[in-house]
Amino acid sequence: MSRIHLLSSRLANQIAAGEVVERPASVVKEVLENSLDAGAGKVDVEVEAGGARLIRIRDDGVGIEAEDLPLALSRHATSKIASLEDLERVASLGFRGEALASIGSVSRLTLTSNTDDTGSEGCTAICEGRDMDVQVKPAPHPRGTTVEVRDLFFNTPARRKFLRTERTEFNHLEEVVKRLALSRFDVAFNLRHNGKAIHSLRRADSAAEQQRRVASVCGPAFMEQAIAIDTHVAPYRLWGWVGLPTFSRSQADLQYFFVNGRVIRDKLVAHAVRQAYRDVLYHGRHPAFVLYLELDPAQVDVNVHPTKHEVRFRDGRAVHNFIFSSLHRALAAVRPGQSSGGAAPPVTTADGLAIDTSTGEINEQPALAWGAPPRPAAATVSPGRVQQQLRDYGRLHPVPESANEEDVPPLGYAVAQIHGIYVLAENAAGLVLVDMHAAHERITYERLKTAKADAGIRSQPLLVPQSVAVSQREVRVAQEHAAFFRELGLGVEAAGEEALVIREIPVSLRDSDVEQLLRDVLADLIEYGTSERIADHVDEILSTMACHGAVRANRRLTIPEMNALLRDMEETERSGQCNHGRPTWTQLQLEELDKLFLRGR
Repeated sequence: MSRIHLLSSRLANQIAAGEVVERPASVVKEVLENSLDAGAGKVDVEVEAGGARLIRIRDDGVGIEAEDLPLALSRHATSKIASLEDLERVASLGFRGEALASIGSVSRLTLTSNTDDTGSEGCTAICEGRDMDVQVKPAPHPRGTTVEVRDLFFNTPARRKFLRTERTEFNHLEEVVKRLALSRFDVAFNLRHNGKAIHSLRRADSAAEQQRRVASVCGPAFMEQAIAIDTHVAPYRLWGWVGLPTFSRSQADLQYFFVNGRVIRDKLVAHAVRQAYRDVLYHGRHPAFVLYLELDPAQVDVNVHPTKHEVRFRDGRAVHNFIFSSLHRALAAVRPGQSSGGAAPPVTTADGLAIDTSTGEINEQPALAWGAPPRPAAATVSPGRVQQQLRDYGRLHPVPESANEEDVPPLGYAVAQIHGIYVLAENAAGLVLVDMHAAHERITYERLKTAKADAGIRSQPLLVPQSVAVSQREVRVAQEHAAFFRELGLGVEAAGEEALVIREIPVSLRDSDVEQLLRDVLADLIEYGTSERIADHVDEILSTMACHGAVRANRRLTIPEMNALLRDMEETERSGQCNHGRPTWTQLQLEELDKLFLRGR
């Protein structure tokens, strides 16, 4: 090895550029953050060839003094912090002073700026991937700054090879603009690619304008299926929009989280959001959200990652609990008739896939697993059966008469049942379809959780205790967790080396398959192992029990029973999804029914 020596400024800048400038999108991020820190009210972004050939960003911020232009292109030069105290409570997006120097070392960079809005001439500085021998020249420019970056990585061909296709690089660049547009509603953003206008986002001050911007960035379907939240518990505030569980995604591609205006990807935040959606999201699906967390800058450290994508909270547990509880309450408060729904219902194709007509996303239709008979390929109904159905329909309980449509409950009143699986109800908007097992499963689950949290789950003794043959391991598990079984309302005792006897069961599960219920709870206890892990997974065990207590598919309900189910759904938290995240009901608007029969044409 050679003797220790100082690196040249050119090499040091290119090494720093490896941390800061990964692709054209990285350049756009750094320059846009500088524009926002400079107080810009409007930002224009123009790129060519996905940003590899040209990136031009113009803002109307405060600008840079002529004598400061060479310094702006130097490493570790910034106007945003001056002392350690400033670093401990950073309020700006950028603060390290490396961005322009790093970009200039791997591109042909032109920096033009003017601090005067009286029409005086500005100045320009040029840097072409070499040592910072910057010449400042007069140049016409309005108040603000323009950064022009040409031929990115022209002097580092090895790094240029790692760039993807023009379309891929532009997608990354566009995503950066979207994130910053969501972070600052008070700034107008314009994006052009190869001379074509891609985004033109006006300043959004009112709530309606902010919703329009979110809809233009995330899609109108998101806003139709999102609920607004705004929770303030000192010293934290969380506000924004969270998608309903029915608007889940196959990928985590619609998740925006901002901390004091800075977009971040944080494991602590991601875990808190997942926990809030735990009871209502289908397996393998991801929630959609645009959320803003505000707190004292001194309570968050943004200086933990070169690209500032990650942060560290001073009190991570408190932040986690605040985010979880805020989202948990917001999702639990959604009741039928209170959601912002408006998306079109899924269309089922012949191959068993459901296509969401509002998003174009394809999801598998889960098979029923509750003993429902297979449906015939082609149903044949005899004339005699039709007549009998008509007579039965005429004997149904009459729908209560309401003074006006506002008095009709959100889920309306039941009128019929199909194949012992679905309940049909009529409300003011049209037709409601309810999966009775999924709906009752959620209701039973929430009641079990409430009972356990309040005074424990009430149990009732079996008239004839039931003996169950199990393995020796299952007997040991039952004995080790006897107290936990009592908390669940299950009275279980050992009746031998390979036998258990059930003496008590929860009142709400009196009609369930007691033997299978015990086996499933034992399987959960074996899976979760230690008592600490069991405590963390109590809800999953209660969910298993609720599935046994729900009404089974193919069971005939009377009209009063159907209406009771609908009223319970309207009063139950998270009743829009079953314990496994499947939807429990859907609405067919009267207009949609009219279209099916070409009415009004």
